[in-house]
Amino acid sequence: MAATGGEGVVEARIAEWRSYLRRRQVIREVDVAELEDHLRGQLDALRSAGLAEDEAFLVAVKRVGAVDALSREFAREHSERLWKQLMATPGTGDEEAAGRRREATVALALAVAAAALVKLPELFGYRPGTHQAFYLRNASLAVFPLLAAYFAWKRALPGRVVGVLAALFAGSALVVNLYPFGSANQTLFLAALHLPIALWFAVGVAYAGGRWADGARRMDFVRFSGELFIYFVLIALGGGVVTAFTVGIFQSIGADAEWFVERWLVPCGAAGAVLVAAWLVEAKQSVIENIAPVLSRIFTPLFAAVLVTFLATMVFTGRGFDLGRDVLIAFDLLLAVVLGLLLYAISARDPDAPPGGFDALLLVLVVSALLVDGLALGAIVSRISDFGFTPNRVAALGENLVLLVNLAGSAWLQGRFLRGGVPFNALERWQTGYLPVFAAWAAVVVVVFPLLFRFS
Repeated sequence: MAATGGEGVVEARIAEWRSYLRRRQVIREVDVAELEDHLRGQLDALRSAGLAEDEAFLVAVKRVGAVDALSREFAREHSERLWKQLMATPGTGDEEAAGRRREATVALALAVAAAALVKLPELFGYRPGTHQAFYLRNASLAVFPLLAAYFAWKRALPGRVVGVLAALFAGSALVVNLYPFGSANQTLFLAALHLPIALWFAVGVAYAGGRWADGARRMDFVRFSGELFIYFVLIALGGGVVTAFTVGIFQSIGADAEWFVERWLVPCGAAGAVLVAAWLVEAKQSVIENIAPVLSRIFTPLFAAVLVTFLATMVFTGRGFDLGRDVLIAFDLLLAVVLGLLLYAISARDPDAPPGGFDALLLVLVVSALLVDGLALGAIVSRISDFGFTPNRVAALGENLVLLVNLAGSAWLQGRFLRGGVPFNALERWQTGYLPVFAAWAAVVVVVFPLLFRFS
């Protein structure tokens, strides 16, 4: 009976290993079957040698190779598959290729729908030039619900989760459109800035297949977010070239195409590009994963050097800084980028690898950002004591406090990891567990701030 129970556990682990391997787009089903046969052969040999079931499984997996390493190896040896999988050319007779074509069709249809939603308000007299407040409120609502719908379809979300997400998006639309904002006030801009942050976590629930409580799925969403940004920027750069050529060739014949670029190409293209980028990240997942370590290792030392130099200059010159509105926004953006870089570096790291030099550099980055955040908080508190409370100052105070707690916890855990006090997974759990705090704060700014400051 004990042996049967042990075999059942091993079979469950093999099934989990097989499922994880199948998600690597470059590895075909036949490859998975071949690798599984190899794994089972190793298991039989190890059992015959007298190893227990659990121990035999761990050693066999080590011998077969780590999943990520296998994915990289297959990507190198079978690179021609990547383009075939992405294009999913007709006539292959492959069920997997048909599934990819179906997924591409759904993604492109949703991209067209997002572009149409951007232009739909104009049919009711809402022009971008004269109704800027309306577009500020609703810009993210034209894209994020459709992105969530894409993942709800792909992950086959249960109806209950779909209903909750639909209610969340509908409620957000009602709040930002029924609140009596003025045409240009602080609470309107704060709501427009924080609504996409709150809604992005709703997209995360759909991406995680409804399993948002799973820390591993949250970290997968962090990776997806970073990779989506990379692809969106690449698409935007290509779109810039297309735009320049469009204007240029029409100018050569004396025709004005700028109105088309400004009113159609840019807004519709930007909305649709989010859906296309999401599809590309999913379709090319096995290759994009290799970009994460490269980017984190390039930009972590650069940002660490900038922050350390800035702090050293402040100490050497004895100069403080006055946080005006523009400077405050720049500092918050810098801290947000540092946090994003930290999350991306964590998501790209092998959790089983021992501490190294890059981990020490990451600690320098986090501590430097923590010091900068502390200085910014001091300046914000000083401005509030001198000039009183405003929506912008209170929002900045809250955001910097939220970042301060996150960075402080990250610095503490990173330092303990370097000294061997905690495993790297502790830092992962801290970050994935803290993600809802950002969503909660963004929701407070969108829903509570306008009421608290009387829509000023």
